[in-house]
Amino acid sequence: MYNPARRQLLKAACLGGASILFAGLYPHKASASAMDIYKGVTYLPPAYRGLRYGIDGFIDTLKQNIFDGTEIQFFDSGSLMKADAQLPALMEGNIQFMFHATTYITRSVPIVGVTGLPEICDQLYKHGNRLAIKSPLWRLINDQLAKDNLFMLTVGAGLTESEYIWSRYKQIKELTDLKGMRCRVVGSEVSRLIEKFGGKTTRIPSSQTYLALQRGTVDAAVLAINTVIARNLQEQLRFCLKLPVTGVGVAVFFKKDYWDSMPASIKEAFWKAGKWYDTHMSRTGYQQIPREQYWPLIQKAGITITIPTDRQKADFLRQVKPIWNWWKGQVGETLGAKAIALARGM
Repeated sequence: MYNPARRQLLKAACLGGASILFAGLYPHKASASAMDIYKGVTYLPPAYRGLRYGIDGFIDTLKQNIFDGTEIQFFDSGSLMKADAQLPALMEGNIQFMFHATTYITRSVPIVGVTGLPEICDQLYKHGNRLAIKSPLWRLINDQLAKDNLFMLTVGAGLTESEYIWSRYKQIKELTDLKGMRCRVVGSEVSRLIEKFGGKTTRIPSSQTYLALQRGTVDAAVLAINTVIARNLQEQLRFCLKLPVTGVGVAVFFKKDYWDSMPASIKEAFWKAGKWYDTHMSRTGYQQIPREQYWPLIQKAGITITIPTDRQKADFLRQVKPIWNWWKGQVGETLGAKAIALARGM
């Protein structure tokens, strides 16, 4: 549901936060056609091998197709800004594009939350074509993002393998085991699910999760396998409940009016990079690298993995329907129902 008040809140927060963060940096001109520098960011360090495979390939492809006299400046590992600063910086115009995990921005732009819905996320991992460039779901998301002056070029034709519930001391075999436990989360959708079963949630960036587990700040964490390995969290974890409680993709975002004003040749270079990303991120970054490199490390670490039974999977599907309904209330019943249907291939 389009909410003008929420849009104004987003705009005010972004403008205020970014203007403080970037005080002293040289401003870019308002018109894309007057610029020859395109600045992009990601907070992800090289340790995220699977995700960085796609990100680095996008940048390489972009640079190969950009014309002389145009410079692509790319800052990774949070070297220019932290994760939560990226969206404000984009809206302020201090960067021109960003790679951002979808889970981090669903509170600001709820339509992206369809990627974080429990069970739905598993569908989008297994059937990534449903999120490919110019797919019906991609178009629907962008139609809504445009109301907040955002444009999502690509999310890599799918999502990473779903995020699961990992714990250090207590084995979680059912969602009811979460009662009273403190759980690290990022996205708002999974927060609702954890709280539904009596868990207490706290939003902690991936870079701080190791210490949070080590110090006992949290008892459990909702994590993607990419984050577990990239942050060496297998050293602090003993158990995993392999239920698809939420999901994440790494998407490329622009301000919509900025994208629309870009010269055709520059825009074409970004389209080519986006199509490369769609093809290779889904197949290699999201699937092959985690399957072949990450899960063997989990096995080596001796982490006990609980695989849900068919009964548990059926129960889970029933249990998450209220979360879907809550999310539909955030974006509008008709729009939400359509997005979920497209994500499920209906």
